[in-house]
Amino acid sequence: MLVRDRPDGPPDLLLMERAATMAFAPGALVFPGGAVDAADLLLAEQMQISLPLDEAAARIAAVRETLEESGLGIAFPDDFPVEALATMRQAMVEGAAFADLLTARGVTLDLHALVPFARWHPAMIEGATRVFDTRFYLARAPQGQEAQEDATENVHLLWTSAAAILTRCDAGEGKVIFPTRRNLERLARFDSFVAIAAHAAAIPVEKVTPWMEERADGRHLCIPDHLGYPVTSELLRRASRH
Repeated sequence: MLVRDRPDGPPDLLLMERAATMAFAPGALVFPGGAVDAADLLLAEQMQISLPLDEAAARIAAVRETLEESGLGIAFPDDFPVEALATMRQAMVEGAAFADLLTARGVTLDLHALVPFARWHPAMIEGATRVFDTRFYLARAPQGQEAQEDATENVHLLWTSAAAILTRCDAGEGKVIFPTRRNLERLARFDSFVAIAAHAAAIPVEKVTPWMEERADGRHLCIPDHLGYPVTSELLRRASRH
């Protein structure tokens, strides 16, 4: 979740619209991200930093996928050339391994630049087509870089506040799935990256596994109420999950 502070209002977040041809959440507005692969795990082992192996690999995957999907380099050295990021992105499109590209340029990623925010791991409940164990991280939007969609997995990207995205989706001008909506509602409470990061640091990350609950007005999809989320249930008939 890339956060770009603004002097005259709440911070912008980077969201991208998934291509309508994608099997999961087609057309939805999502944060950049993707799956951890074997090369991420190998690179995490080689880096030997003070993080559990699975955590380090997840952060490496977040950095790699963000570069692939948006062209933005998070956790790179401040003086790393923007032109080199574009070259690396194109090389990955052509099949080059992220770890090899880092090694060739002598780059060491600062994985502590990613702040753990949440971890969602839904159960396979009624109506679900697939589930993911997803870790959400905060990162400052890098200065001097411009985001560009990859035109394959995502077809459009935008910078806007969490509240504005929710308003847009409520007006039928966009779609967010249940976890994204809950995270946006949580993010919308804060006015800067520092405030969001402080909030995240104060709440231990636990797996969020939604469940069904029958209430007077119908079936609700629910999450725990101690993990910082201002909204912890939604009518199932209104919740978008895929």
